[in-house]
Amino acid sequence: MREMLIMEKGILYIVSTPIGNMEDITFRAINVLKEVDLIAAEDTRRTNKLLSHYNIGTRSTSYHSYNLTKKTPGLIKDLIEGKKIAVVSDSGTPGISDPGSKLIREAVKAEIKVVPIPGAAAFLAGLVASGLDSSKFIFEGFLSNKKIRRKNQLKSFAEEKRTVVLYESTHRIEGFLDDFKDIYGKRQLVIARELTKIYEEIVRGSAQEIIDHFSEKKLKGEFVVIF
Repeated sequence: MREMLIMEKGILYIVSTPIGNMEDITFRAINVLKEVDLIAAEDTRRTNKLLSHYNIGTRSTSYHSYNLTKKTPGLIKDLIEGKKIAVVSDSGTPGISDPGSKLIREAVKAEIKVVPIPGAAAFLAGLVASGLDSSKFIFEGFLSNKKIRRKNQLKSFAEEKRTVVLYESTHRIEGFLDDFKDIYGKRQLVIARELTKIYEEIVRGSAQEIIDHFSEKKLKGEFVVIF
């Protein structure tokens, strides 16, 4: 009687990549990116710069919010058939406010081994540098881009005793600060931007003080808000 060949499933690696400085990556992450069969990248242009910097020749494929419904089944099929795949976001740790979480959930459902490769995360870098209490905190990711809903979300933190950590984008940070000022007046907060990059900046003060500080600057990058 012929023995039945049992196919061994592959592994999905959740690989943290730099949030700015190219050196914000672990030796283990570099080795994993070299050894896997495929890299599923939120932004292949950004990832390919990282791969080139570290002489990594592994093939990459795009995996972002606009194609995850189409691409996820194929990636899961590859994993079931034994391939090793690394998922990376455009920066930082996959699965935090990015499409990597979809692939991770589906891999878990398919009983595929999931291995985290820890590293940089912008919200943690901003939190520990803020000087605010980090013993208990909540991370809320991005608030709504709708003004009324965003203000309601901000109001919901009024009785929160833990430190609140948020992400905000270049195009919405001014509106966010205006809303924060309207709701909380002179309450202090911390804004961290361009973390680990050449123009890294951490600003502390009231919303109005931070608005004044940024008034003559051309704002860019991802912002971490802590209060």
